[in-house]
Amino acid sequence: MALEPCTELPVKITADIPVLKERGQREVFCGLTGIVWLHRKMQDAFFLVVGSRTCAHLIQSAAGVMIFAEPRFGTAILGERDLAGLADANEELDRVVDQLLERRPDIGTLFLVGSCPSEVIKLDLAKAAERLSHRFFPKVRILNYSGSGIETTFTQGEDACLGSMVPVLPRSDEAGLMVVGSLADVVEDQFRRLFDKMGIGPVYFFPPRRAANLPPVGKGTKLLLAQPFLSDTVRSLIARGGTLLPSPYPLGIEGTTAWLKTAADAWNVDSKVFEEAIEPPVKRAKIALERYRQALTGRKAFLFPDSQLEIPLARFLSRECGMELVEVGMPYIDRLLMDSEIALLPQGTVLSEGQDVEKQLDRCREARPDITVCGLGLANPLEAEGMATKWSIELVFSPIHGYDQAADLAELFARPLERRRRLTV
Repeated sequence: MALEPCTELPVKITADIPVLKERGQREVFCGLTGIVWLHRKMQDAFFLVVGSRTCAHLIQSAAGVMIFAEPRFGTAILGERDLAGLADANEELDRVVDQLLERRPDIGTLFLVGSCPSEVIKLDLAKAAERLSHRFFPKVRILNYSGSGIETTFTQGEDACLGSMVPVLPRSDEAGLMVVGSLADVVEDQFRRLFDKMGIGPVYFFPPRRAANLPPVGKGTKLLLAQPFLSDTVRSLIARGGTLLPSPYPLGIEGTTAWLKTAADAWNVDSKVFEEAIEPPVKRAKIALERYRQALTGRKAFLFPDSQLEIPLARFLSRECGMELVEVGMPYIDRLLMDSEIALLPQGTVLSEGQDVEKQLDRCREARPDITVCGLGLANPLEAEGMATKWSIELVFSPIHGYDQAADLAELFARPLERRRRLTV
C-alpha cells in the first residue's frame, strides 16, 4: 500500500468514455495469492516462497489447505539471522531446495517466488534459480518470479509466473493457437471441444496442466487471451513472434461468442460451421442465465479496482444481466488488452484507474449501489454499513469462463442480493 498525493486527471480512452486517474492510498491483495490457483493448474510444479511467516500464513489461509496435507507450495521462512545478514541466505536456500527435492521427487518445475521480505533484503532469486538449475536440470527446471505485493495487484502474480516461463518455451514457427491464462480444467476441456468442432488447431493452453509440457511459440503462433491481467506475459510472447488476436474475454454468452469468433476468423472457419458448433451451449446458457437476469436487471453495481477483471465483468453485468454501472475501477488499464472490452461498455460509463480509496469509498456510499465488488479488506466494513458485497477474489478462484459457466457467474452476483434481502425481511 502506497500513500501519495492524490491527483485526479480525466484522460480520454474513447470519445465517449473518459477515465478518472487516481493516485492515492490503495487497497490491494498480495500477488502471492496467484499460487493458490497456479499450483492446482500445473500438477508437476512446486512454488517455494522465500518470505516471512506472514507469507506462509497468507497462502495457507487463502488456499484452505490443512497443515497435514501435501500441497504443491511451501515457504522458505526468512529468520532473524537472514534478515540481519548474519547468515548466508543463498546457502540456506540451497539447503532448503535440496531437502525439498529429496522429499518430493515428483517435482518437475520449481518456482522460487520472491516476496516483500526477500526483495527488501535484496536476495537475488534470479541468480539463485540459475545456479540451482545448473545442478538439477533436466530433471528439475528451476525458475523465479516476484510475488511481492508492494506495488502490484494480486492477479499480477500469475502474470509474473507465466512471464518467467516464456523464455524457456520451445521455438516453433508452425501455425497454432495459444490460449493464454489459467482456466479451470473443466472449462479448458469445454473450449477444446469447441475448437475441435470448428477445425481450429493445434490448440495449446498456457499454462499447461503439466509445467513440463510447455507449448511452442513462434511466428505462426496466434495468441488468444483468456485472462485480462497478463500484460507482461503477452508482450514477452509477442517479442518471441506470437501475434495477438484482440478480443473481448470469454465471460458470459456474448463475450464467449466474440472470443471464439476471433479465433474462428483467424482460421477462416465457415460461418455455418461456427454457428453449428456454438448453438447447443448457447441455448443452454441462455436458459440458465434468464433466471438470474430477472433478479439483476435494473440493479446498480459499483466495482472497486482489485483483480483486473472489472471491465469484462462490468460488460457482462450491463449487457447480459441488465445492471446499471455506477463506477468501474481498475488497478491499471492496459489499452492493448482492454480496448475490445471498453468498446462494449455503455456510453457514459464511469471508468477509474488507480485508486484513492477514501475518495472512492465516499463515491460508493453516496451512490448506495445494490452490490459492490471489492477486496476482502473493504467487504466487511461495507457489509456493516448495510451494503451487499461480492469478494473480487472469489471471481478469480471460481470457474466463470465459457457458456456453461455464464449462469454460475451471474449467480455469484445474485446470491449476495438474495442474502441481503433475507436479512432485511
